[in-house]
Amino acid sequence: MAPLADDLRPESLDEFEGQEQLIGEGKPLRKFIDRGVTPPSMLFWGPPGTGKTTLARIIASETDAAFTELSAVDAGKKELQKVVNKQRLTQSTVLLFLDEIHRFHKGQQDYLLPYVEDGTISLIGATTENPSFEVNNALLSRSQTYRFDPLADEAVVQIVSNAADALGATVTDDAEGAMTTLADGDARRALNIVELAAEMQDEITGDIVETVAQESTLRYDKDGEEHYNLISALHKSMRDSDVQASVYWAVRMLKAGEDPKYVVRRMLRFASEDVGNADPQAIQVAVAAKEAVTFVGMPEAKTAIVQLAAYLAEAPKSNAAYEAVKRAEQVIEETGALPVPKVIRNAPTDFMKEEGYGEGYTYAHDDADGAAEQQQLPHALQTTTLFDA
Repeated sequence: MAPLADDLRPESLDEFEGQEQLIGEGKPLRKFIDRGVTPPSMLFWGPPGTGKTTLARIIASETDAAFTELSAVDAGKKELQKVVNKQRLTQSTVLLFLDEIHRFHKGQQDYLLPYVEDGTISLIGATTENPSFEVNNALLSRSQTYRFDPLADEAVVQIVSNAADALGATVTDDAEGAMTTLADGDARRALNIVELAAEMQDEITGDIVETVAQESTLRYDKDGEEHYNLISALHKSMRDSDVQASVYWAVRMLKAGEDPKYVVRRMLRFASEDVGNADPQAIQVAVAAKEAVTFVGMPEAKTAIVQLAAYLAEAPKSNAAYEAVKRAEQVIEETGALPVPKVIRNAPTDFMKEEGYGEGYTYAHDDADGAAEQQQLPHALQTTTLFDA
């Protein structure tokens, strides 16, 4: 028996919910569909369950192109060659829907490129990952990227209602709200919840929904864009001294399944990069949180991570060390390996002493002020300021 999500998959734009920014009246993608012509190569980018596969199939149904659907999970060059051979037999453009195109490695994407370039294949590649990370630049430049958004609550409610009608079930208001929250903009997830709930009883209530879906699985791609979006949100919230937002983003990452060691590692970096000597204790607090994560483990170490997030957000800020690194690297790149002044060179042999190594060196502890004034930087950098506290 096919899953409900497949049984109720829309077959026309009239049945399709969401993505008005792509298929609304007057939008470029809608124009292609209405004209019934084979579109140029495209990339559909967005979270799961937002209609990428469905829209590709609707486009195929509205054109005269020979349609082939592959998944990059189990397809390779052999399957792509079959698509090319199909085009040679039909002498018409093949509309290829390649799901999870980000799973294709560089060689496989390069193999596809010339057929996209010469029009043998009109490609619709679907991906949940940021194409700029996962798709070759050459293929990316020859394809129009369309961003699919998580479905709005109104679209999810309509999908849930349609599914309940198809199953002969009713949905209470509290169940509708619960499923909308749990779906998190994912139609497939919403349909799975409806299907499971309807198997238990005809009236789907909030309690039934909670029974079949105890906790929403937050959208998160540990190696993709959302991963970087969330860590950026945490970093910038702490930098802006927003305690509430810092705690939220830290817990959001942990709840989504992020490695707590990664979160603390980035916060330890923040303690040096953004707090620095404005509060030297910050880096020690970060190291202590790291030890707590290692020694105590999860979930108990969550409190140490939240404590650290709040501490770093409230701490005074200085990026002097971060800026000093950049200045020093730039100076070194521009000036190369300047010689160490002889006065501060070590002189363990007589020969080195004869060469003037260490000559005139003043031991700082013998200086009245405890800070001997002698040449420390290379001669060419005597007036250079690197660390500006």
